Amino acid sequence: MKTHLLLLSLCLFAAAAVAQTAPVTPIDDDAEFLKKVDAADSTAWTGVGMLSINASQMSLTNWAAGGDNSVAGTAAFTYSLDYQHDRTLWMNRVELGYGLNRTETNGVRKTSDKIYLNSMYGYMIVRHWYASFYVNFQTQFANGYNYSASRTVPISRFMAPGYLTLGPGVTWMPNKWFIAMLSPASWRGTFVCDDILSSHGAYGVTPGKKLYSEFGADLKLIARFDPMQNVSVYSRLEFYSNYLDKPQNIDIHWDTQVTLKVNKWLSANLSFSMVYDDNVRFIDKPGSKPVPKLQFKEVFGLGFMATF
Repeated sequence: MKTHLLLLSLCLFAAAAVAQTAPVTPIDDDAEFLKKVDAADSTAWTGVGMLSINASQMSLTNWAAGGDNSVAGTAAFTYSLDYQHDRTLWMNRVELGYGLNRTETNGVRKTSDKIYLNSMYGYMIVRHWYASFYVNFQTQFANGYNYSASRTVPISRFMAPGYLTLGPGVTWMPNKWFIAMLSPASWRGTFVCDDILSSHGAYGVTPGKKLYSEFGADLKLIARFDPMQNVSVYSRLEFYSNYLDKPQNIDIHWDTQVTLKVNKWLSANLSFSMVYDDNVRFIDKPGSKPVPKLQFKEVFGLGFMATF
């Protein structure tokens, strides 16, 4: 299953690369290439941001088919700030998201929660190739619950888990829409800053400890393009192999965001995340052995959007 997923992910990105890559005109001199890059850019800094707010509401009165009154809302913010000049490349991205759903039967439940920060600095060594260093941080805003088991005991919260990954590597940027980053020597720390979760050894930490350290290889593939007018796609596929413990068990994290702009203020947004992490385990039934599973989340919304 995991091998098939890995092959499928790579094939999809390879297909996109073949479909989108434009012919490259050979340039014999790197200095000439750098002049053409700078001439094509009106400014070294490029910033792109999006704020979206989606809401839905349903009210039922004497409805024979049944149902439940509900109200839901999600908010998302993304911003990319890149610097490219001469041989320097510096790429930064922020992704924030939060969503709630309330029904008369189940009360208020969280549906989305995300904090993602990434920064990569690179220096061109040969055309399209950069010696680079990156820092990545991920966590969530609020407590998360397994509502089928308990509505009061959290299974996650801010910095439980929190992920910090950093390391040197190489970055390949053949064009404006695709980038690949490989760090063969990266450190990843999983923080579980909650006494109860830590005591249970959640997210791979030793029971009672609050940090699980890994050292391994990290590969990140990013594509961002407009397949048609008013439609934009951002997709990020990440692989991590821990040299210190079962390196064959590769963690996979795939995030994709598709935005359809209806007009200046209205848009439809589709996002999905797919995660396989060998250190995040689930119990199928009481007494059974915890096992890792493929995690999937999909969110679709129609509402207000502002770009800047």
